[in-house]
Amino acid sequence: MPELSVFITTLNNDRTLKRLLDSVAFADEIVVLDSFSTDNTIALAESAGCVVSQAPFAGYGPQKQAALELTSHRWVLLMDADEALTPQAAEVIQRLLETEPACAGYRMPRIEQMFWRLQSPRSRLNDFLRLFDKTRGRVSDMPIHAAPEVTGPVARLDAPFVHYGEVDIHTKVDKINHYSTGLVEDKQRRGQRFTRVRMLLYPPWFFLRGYLLKRQFLNGWAGLISSVVGAFYVFLKYAKLYESRQPRDEGL
Repeated sequence: MPELSVFITTLNNDRTLKRLLDSVAFADEIVVLDSFSTDNTIALAESAGCVVSQAPFAGYGPQKQAALELTSHRWVLLMDADEALTPQAAEVIQRLLETEPACAGYRMPRIEQMFWRLQSPRSRLNDFLRLFDKTRGRVSDMPIHAAPEVTGPVARLDAPFVHYGEVDIHTKVDKINHYSTGLVEDKQRRGQRFTRVRMLLYPPWFFLRGYLLKRQFLNGWAGLISSVVGAFYVFLKYAKLYESRQPRDEGL
């Protein structure tokens, strides 16, 4: 029966961390790599029996990879500090690990907190690769939205987890402003083209895809607001990339 390590990166996450730690208490090991929190994050992690280390924040991808390298077991589960497994997900993962899993990694659906409500289960949930064999995978070095990458087959588990990170519109807007700036350098490095076309056409398509095709309309006004803010995020990514390529007026 394979053993499981959960790995988490933290910075001042005492509002959500206990809920996460309770949801993964069945794991054989929980590793927390903290970026010198000043709240009760470390105390919560230590009281839950986690393996706790601290290191300066090195970027989303490198920090998660560093936490992965601290784990002891081959099968690992990546969780963010503002997430938690549902009881259903905990049961599915434990049942999967009763024998050697057939795939290199497993994607799991995520239920989003949409400001004042949770996402309707009838709307389309996004899947994320979170459970994987670390001998066949690692965390990407993306500056934003870093995620595991594996060599080998990947399957989907009917094991939802919940993201509690976007508690209000202010938090969501702050996040997309930070993320869109963080992606500019990566897009520059990859030489992304057709910036003006993407800036014009992609945001409305993103809105329609989310609101209609992903059925965000089932989330009421929260779904509409989330879809509009998501489209604005897409616009910001390409607007900031376009701005970065413009010569500065010498009078400024």
